Amino acid sequence: MQSFQQAIEAVDFYSPAEERFNRRRRTVGLWLAPALFVILLAWPTPHLTWQAHRLLPVLVAVAVLWITEAFPVAITAILGPALAVILGVASAQQTLSPFGDPIIFLFIGSCILAEAMFVHGLDRRLAFSALASPFVGTSARRLLIVYGAMTTLVSMWVSNTATTAMMFPIGMAIVTPVVQAARPGDDGARRFALAMMLITSIGATVGGLATPVGAPPNLVGFGMLRRLTTVQVSFLGWMLLAVPMAVVLFALVAAVASFGLRHFTLPAAAVEQIRAEYERLGPVSPGQRNVAIAFAVTVGLWMVPGLCYLLGAGRLGQGDAALMPEGVAAIIGASLLFVLPVDWRPRRFTLTWEEAVRIDWGIVLLYGGGMALGELAFSTGLATAIGQPLVHGAGERAPVLFVAIFAAAGILLSQVTSNTAAAAILVPVAIAACKTAGVPPLATALAATFGSSLGVALPTSSASNAIVYSSGHVPIRAMTRSGVLFGLTAFVVILGFVIAFSPWLF
Repeated sequence: MQSFQQAIEAVDFYSPAEERFNRRRRTVGLWLAPALFVILLAWPTPHLTWQAHRLLPVLVAVAVLWITEAFPVAITAILGPALAVILGVASAQQTLSPFGDPIIFLFIGSCILAEAMFVHGLDRRLAFSALASPFVGTSARRLLIVYGAMTTLVSMWVSNTATTAMMFPIGMAIVTPVVQAARPGDDGARRFALAMMLITSIGATVGGLATPVGAPPNLVGFGMLRRLTTVQVSFLGWMLLAVPMAVVLFALVAAVASFGLRHFTLPAAAVEQIRAEYERLGPVSPGQRNVAIAFAVTVGLWMVPGLCYLLGAGRLGQGDAALMPEGVAAIIGASLLFVLPVDWRPRRFTLTWEEAVRIDWGIVLLYGGGMALGELAFSTGLATAIGQPLVHGAGERAPVLFVAIFAAAGILLSQVTSNTAAAAILVPVAIAACKTAGVPPLATALAATFGSSLGVALPTSSASNAIVYSSGHVPIRAMTRSGVLFGLTAFVVILGFVIAFSPWLF
């Protein structure tokens, strides 16, 4: 069974043909980004302010580098703001301030909690407790649905990549005996293995929509709405909209994925493997109990502002962040892991600092860089200039049309670049276009944010896809077909929920 780190390393697993494609793509980016930077810097743009004129080549170069991954995306994220400072677009203090945004600490705290969940095996206990239940029995269909539901549930609180890396070894432990026990020509085992792997990545994607900490693009949208508009979306308010949306999406995904497994029964070896893994877990450990306590405290603190509004006055989806900023709540929860002991005599606590620092710091830099560039695009008027053509063509249809355009743009862009980068590119443009057209920006910004999380059509679309592709059970054609179908379905669901419910909740 693979470890968490081995699953993460599977992101770099590609066939020789895909390696050649990636190498060519990176080579194109290394030449195209600086060429476009020089051309756009020299190109006259009388309709832009001089700050916007100098920021444009930076944004285009960063977008090309993100899409081609010529540099590590985190390095590109800090290179962009550095170039903006050098070109005089804004001061270093103004440009780099988003790297200290409270949302950064929300991400760091939630990542440390997720690391503790893995270190103490709480993820495995949750998964195997559900999979070994009498409800599942020998039904492959019920096992697939329960496994997908657990993946979705974990992904609500842990990033998509980390969730996939956690659940992937569990899925492989179930799939392997099924495939080994299959007779030649038995198509059921192949379909089961394919469905298990696909629902791992897609379930993690669906669950990631449900909370602000579920996926990095959510934090980008969450933060930009607060920094660039007067809208204060509370943690609970986000969930009131996104959890029902995620439930509908998962129900549709599970129905399609399990359709061909109605008559497929798990072999005895697979059932025994699940039971053996569950029994091997033994009783709940002090570490698992402590992690559950820290998670419960953190989630409770995240809910405080929204609950105060539900019990008092104000709109349902809004809350006073000063009551309990989400970043502070996450840090309090993460700090509990260093206070709650697993063995008091030798002073062993739930998490060590060496374990805590294993979180993905690159995503933190990517978030900060995306926020910095997005804020500069908005403050210099560049985002408004980019969104101006949309405003002229939209007319009275602007509210619905903007939601549709930016949701579709997010879905398409996330197929070819980092989900976080896609949100960082689109959300400020969406907000600026709405403000120029006199349209409330919330629904459009949420649509762009949700759409940016849905890159599932290719192994290179997301780290989650790369992990499940490394299993060898997912042909590219099957991944692309399911990804396109999921993208179209999610587009319709997002459109319906955002347009219908966001004005009522916020």
